[in-house]
Amino acid sequence: MHLVVGFDLDLTLVDSADGITASFVEAARRVDVTIDPDELRPLVGLPLPDTMARFVPRESLPTAIAAYREVYPSLGVPASKLLPGAAEAIAAVTAHGGRVIVISAKIASAVRQVLEHVGLEAHDVVGERFAETKGDALREHGAVIHVGDHPGDMIGARSADVCAVGVTTGGHDAVALREAGADVVFTDLLDFPYWLDDFIAARDTNEN
Repeated sequence: MHLVVGFDLDLTLVDSADGITASFVEAARRVDVTIDPDELRPLVGLPLPDTMARFVPRESLPTAIAAYREVYPSLGVPASKLLPGAAEAIAAVTAHGGRVIVISAKIASAVRQVLEHVGLEAHDVVGERFAETKGDALREHGAVIHVGDHPGDMIGARSADVCAVGVTTGGHDAVALREAGADVVFTDLLDFPYWLDDFIAARDTNEN
């Protein structure tokens, strides 16, 4: 089986909430807006323009978005930490001769910076995708699995007709992920390598 696995980044592979929050707070401060971190955290993982628009007036949006992208390398990237099982999940895919594609709402350059910081390697990175547009990227790369923490990831997987794997390391529980289309849900990625073994074995059996 040609194995290509898509992974979301934020709150799937890395705990990036503190860095994202710090970057948002600083970017908003530069346009004289105060953001309550508690209001922001549930929105982590959504596209930057959509989230910023909830706090910043329309006329200030371009400046705030540019400020966020300016400060993120110094505030967001260093605060990113690997989530449990992330490295093992990536290694499991490559051990099967597969390819890892990281698909994120972040711009691709920021995704690469975070991956380098935490020591993860991907075969390709696709930025500025969310929900159905993640599905487009999954189809373009011939993925058979997509892993994510957000209902938008499950929607993307379903739209691409690939196996949707949810993890509850973000702000969404198993019920929300299953309602969005998850085929399987884990509390973290520690069990993903064992599940992947079974998934590949079952696919091989069906193909033979």
